[in-house]
Amino acid sequence: MSWKVKPSGTMSIPRRDEPWVTPELADMIRNELMPRYAEPMGALMPSLHAVQETWGWISHQAMEELAAVLGINPADVLDTASFYEEYHLHPVGKCVIGICQSVTCEMCGHQALVDHVRNRLEIEPHETTDDGRFTLLTLECLGSCDTAPCALVNDTRYDNLTLEQIDTLIDEGTSA
Repeated sequence: MSWKVKPSGTMSIPRRDEPWVTPELADMIRNELMPRYAEPMGALMPSLHAVQETWGWISHQAMEELAAVLGINPADVLDTASFYEEYHLHPVGKCVIGICQSVTCEMCGHQALVDHVRNRLEIEPHETTDDGRFTLLTLECLGSCDTAPCALVNDTRYDNLTLEQIDTLIDEGTSA
């Protein structure tokens, strides 16, 4: 495997006129989140969650705006957001299917679930269907090793998953 270098210094960030970190969101971060922590960096992760909860994902423009609200370096925001897989740095579908790929889930058949969803939805992990309905993710341990294989579907955990149960969840996501 080789490292692929991006021209980060010359890349342009897509921007929109209205802010992602709205004045209301910035006030909530300043007045509710930041006072809970001794340092602004402490409020970073809950602030990222607040942005994602508002928009469904975190754009690069939102990361810059959040850095300004917190008074920290934008690189620290990007480093944190890109390190943790629960943050979405691209738009995701209305139904997000995250299949656990821990060692236990791997031993209990997670790959069959991933392959089934890949084939049924015609997307690869970390892709979204063209119609924007589904995103498939592979996630590290969901902390439910005794009920493997498991997955998060729109933040609800499903345990002891079978192919039939995944199909039902997809069908329910299709009709929603």
